[in-house]
Amino acid sequence: MSESGQPGRTRYVLFDVDGTLIDALDNQRQVWRAWAEHYGLDPDEVYRVALRTRPTETFAQVAACHDPHECLARLHELEDEDVRSGRYAAFDGAAEALRGLPRGSWALVTSNYEHRVRGRFLRTGLPVPALIVDAAAVEEGKPSPVPYLRAAARLGAEPADCLVIEDAPSGVQSGLRAGMTVWGVNAAAPVKGVHRHFESLREAVPHILAFASGSSVDTVA
Repeated sequence: MSESGQPGRTRYVLFDVDGTLIDALDNQRQVWRAWAEHYGLDPDEVYRVALRTRPTETFAQVAACHDPHECLARLHELEDEDVRSGRYAAFDGAAEALRGLPRGSWALVTSNYEHRVRGRFLRTGLPVPALIVDAAAVEEGKPSPVPYLRAAARLGAEPADCLVIEDAPSGVQSGLRAGMTVWGVNAAAPVKGVHRHFESLREAVPHILAFASGSSVDTVA
C-alpha cells in the first residue's frame, strides 16, 4: 500500500480512540477491578484476560457461572460512571491533529460506544467529528475490516485514500484488511503490519497533517 494515495483526491484520516487519542488505560484497569470485585474475582487475573479479549469472551473465561448479559450490564454501568466521574487525559498532540484536519476529512472508529466517546472528548476538550463509527454501528468489530470500511463508506472515501491511526494489534489488522494505510502510535515497538511507526502521537502529528493535505511524506524506513 502506498502512503501517497491518489494525486488530487481528498484524503481521510480515521482514528482509533482509546490508547490512540485518549489515555484511558488507568480508567479501564479501574473499571475492570471494580467489576471483578463485584463478582468476587481476582482483579489482576480478570484484567489480564480483558486486555486480550472482548468483554463477552472475558466473561466466558473468568465468570462462566454468571449470566453474561448481567455481566455486560454491570460493566456498562461502571464504564458510564467512569465517563461521568473518572479523570481523562488526551495524548499530547491529539488536539493539534484533530483541529488541523479539515472538517469532514476525519472520523473516529472505536470499539467503545458513541455516548462514552463524546463524554470523554467533552472532558478533555477534544473536537468531536461529524462521524463516529462505534460498537453499535457494526456487526463485526476489530480486527474485522468492517468498522474502517463502514467509516470510509459513510465519508464517501475510497479505502486507498484513508490513513488509519491505531495503537493496538486488532485495530491495525482491521485497517490493513480494509486496504488502508495504517500508522501505529504510542508504542515502544512497531505493531506487526504497520506501514509506519511512531513512538508517540505527538511525533506523528506533522506527518498526519501532511498526509491529509496531500503533501509528500517520508516513506517507511
